[in-house]
Amino acid sequence: MDGNKRRIGLMGGTFDPIHLGHLLAADEALRVLALERVIFLPTGTPPHKHYENMASAEDRYAMAILATGDNPYFEVSRVETSRGGNSYTKDSLLTLRSLCPDADFFLIAGLDSVIDMPNWRDPYDICRLCTVVAVPRPGYNAAKLTELPSQIREKLFTLNAVMPDISATDIRARVARGESVRYRIPLPVETYIKKRSIYAASGGERL
Repeated sequence: MDGNKRRIGLMGGTFDPIHLGHLLAADEALRVLALERVIFLPTGTPPHKHYENMASAEDRYAMAILATGDNPYFEVSRVETSRGGNSYTKDSLLTLRSLCPDADFFLIAGLDSVIDMPNWRDPYDICRLCTVVAVPRPGYNAAKLTELPSQIREKLFTLNAVMPDISATDIRARVARGESVRYRIPLPVETYIKKRSIYAASGGERL
């Protein structure tokens, strides 16, 4: 890659809700890879995730804004939330490349997602458009990355970091049960969830 190009990190995801694990991964990639910034890309309509209490795209976008607002190196894009139909990574990369033709992109994703990358839509095209940054996740073996096709492995960077065992699934379940999610999500996001009763069980105790 051209050393004179801008280096921009991209973190896509459902962010339902965005949590401290996402923010720590982005911050670590920013530091290790000397990125100019990290752009968060909340998914509009995720093609592979559908469940009863999924927050709306607007709520997930708003929570991402609240979570990243105090970091000048983070920003949130509407590239996916404003696009109709399913959200696919390749489409977002092509859009961003047209907006920033002078940039090298680094796609930050959890180890579990990267291991599953051969099942993504157009995975080899994605690798031609960016470097894929694999973020360790508790319970997943990084050795699995060696089993990926060479077209993916050649564009792969594994982040050497220890990430907290935090999951959006667990957070949603805790909210539905009326349990604390403190130290798992930023306080402004916690307040937003409480105010809008997101994820709360019907008729159950609120956050």
